[in-house]
Amino acid sequence: MLIFIAKRLGAMVLTMLVVSILLFLLLEISPGNVATKVLGPYSSEEQRNLWLEQNGYFEPLWYRYGTWLGNFATGDFGDSIRFKVPVGEVMWPRLWNTAILGFWTFAVMIPLSLTLGVLSGMREGSMLDRSISVTSIITTSVPEFASAVFFSAVFVFGLKWLPGTSAMSSGFDIQQMILPVLVLVVYDFGYVTRMTRASMAEVMTTHYIRTAVLKGLKYREVIMRHALRNALIAPFTVIMLQINWLLSGVIVVEFFFAYKGFGALLLEASLNQDIFLIEACAMVAVVVAVGTQVLADIGYTYLNPRIRFA
Repeated sequence: MLIFIAKRLGAMVLTMLVVSILLFLLLEISPGNVATKVLGPYSSEEQRNLWLEQNGYFEPLWYRYGTWLGNFATGDFGDSIRFKVPVGEVMWPRLWNTAILGFWTFAVMIPLSLTLGVLSGMREGSMLDRSISVTSIITTSVPEFASAVFFSAVFVFGLKWLPGTSAMSSGFDIQQMILPVLVLVVYDFGYVTRMTRASMAEVMTTHYIRTAVLKGLKYREVIMRHALRNALIAPFTVIMLQINWLLSGVIVVEFFFAYKGFGALLLEASLNQDIFLIEACAMVAVVVAVGTQVLADIGYTYLNPRIRFA
């Protein structure tokens, strides 16, 4: 197991290194463009050359990349062009806000989707199975911006039960979290439910499940001890992938509800060509994406000990 973890961590570091090279070449290969974005389009050539010299942009490319990567490793992301403060002061609170949003989304979505998926897979072809499947397909096919408008019309303007924004200007407010979480859960739970349903239906047709039932074991015990563990392997993969989606793919939801999260920050950085903030957000997203996949691979071995990775 330790060798396996070491190999996965090595692959994680290698992947991050490759992505960092691509990101550096994409955004830092042209020093003139960097200086223009930092100083503005109306800065003089003399001002740009002076800034480039002060920040080491006249050094060889390999040296610049090593310095750039070293700064990232030590948490020095540079200063934000948009906010005029170090990038870390802006990014880390936003990342924490998205983590809170993701936590509540997962806290509702995972138990709901797994329960519905298991029930649907256990009774494949039944009315319950068809009802859950149709509901899952409908909710997943409706984009976030459409469901956000619909729920706002019902709960904000119609019933007047919930606030229309989630800026959290007066501190954390659970009422302001309800609509963003509701939109994300409604959009995403159907996908996880369908994956769980398909995996559970496949497991229920295997020989060892039929043998356990024929031996007279209690049906509940067969489901909980034998079927469920193997059926969770595919949904576990999907759930781990949803972490990446919640990190940077919730831009629409965060922007719609004015939620100060990581996705909204990435959008704002892109619109303002805040190059250092974009680089930091991209590298953090890569770390999270690769890290969750390593955790997913490790989780496989606990869900099914027969699975081994070279």
